[in-house]
Amino acid sequence: MADRWSGILSGPIDGFERQRRTWPAVEAATGLVVEHRASGFTGRVVRVRGDAVVVRGATGLERELRMLPGAFGVDGRDVTLVAPRAQPQTTAATRTASGSTAVAGAPAHVARASRIWVEGVHDAELVEKVWGDDLRVEGVVVERLDGIDVLEREIERFRPGPARRLGVLVDHLVDGSKEARIAAEVTRRHRAHVLVTGTPFVDVWQAVNPRVAGLPGGEWPTVARGRPWKDGVLDAIGFPGTPGEFWRRLLARVGTYADLAPALVGSVERLIDFVTEPPPNGPNRR
Repeated sequence: MADRWSGILSGPIDGFERQRRTWPAVEAATGLVVEHRASGFTGRVVRVRGDAVVVRGATGLERELRMLPGAFGVDGRDVTLVAPRAQPQTTAATRTASGSTAVAGAPAHVARASRIWVEGVHDAELVEKVWGDDLRVEGVVVERLDGIDVLEREIERFRPGPARRLGVLVDHLVDGSKEARIAAEVTRRHRAHVLVTGTPFVDVWQAVNPRVAGLPGGEWPTVARGRPWKDGVLDAIGFPGTPGEFWRRLLARVGTYADLAPALVGSVERLIDFVTEPPPNGPNRR
């Protein structure tokens, strides 16, 4: 009995096997310029979703198109778009808010005997937000001094030494100021073990870039001499709340050292280097 499927149409036509057409595969990488052959729609790949690709045209219109074999043109070639291959994960170096390289999983060290003092709670919160990760890795504690007038007395109580250094950050450290006179005297008496640095600003608020603070005119307002500076600032910008409320909003806007004035950044970095420098006879005790 003859094969039921035999016959003139059962074999090759004209002696040739019909070959299935194939197209080169191209990964649908984000940003790749493609043309959808059936519709003529041209644009850049935005993303791949399942078996479809989202393409954004020149006007911003996005279309989701199936990645069928040979459905797209790339650089004048007909191609088959395919999903991009997963890239091997690499451990990228991340940065802390201060700009230093983050040490993944590094535990906080036991606190050093050395310390950094700042004038008030706002100074301490700002230093913590930007340099907190660095300070914990180094084992450096930041403490509030609550006013430079008590600095000399507190230094005597602290008793600084080679393995017990002290860094002090002060505001309004400008020629002729009370702060500058006190800093000069402290430096004269305790130069080897105490470093006083600071900024020219009346208050640490001013160390935040005014554009980051969102201030009208892009600068901190001038406050009349003799008036409480923070109250004058709030009146000038029309802020209805308290200084504490404004500070919380201001602090929330600070992300990294780049949001701060270079005068503050440089001063804090100098203090950290100073209090973590090993003493002449060996490493700092922790």
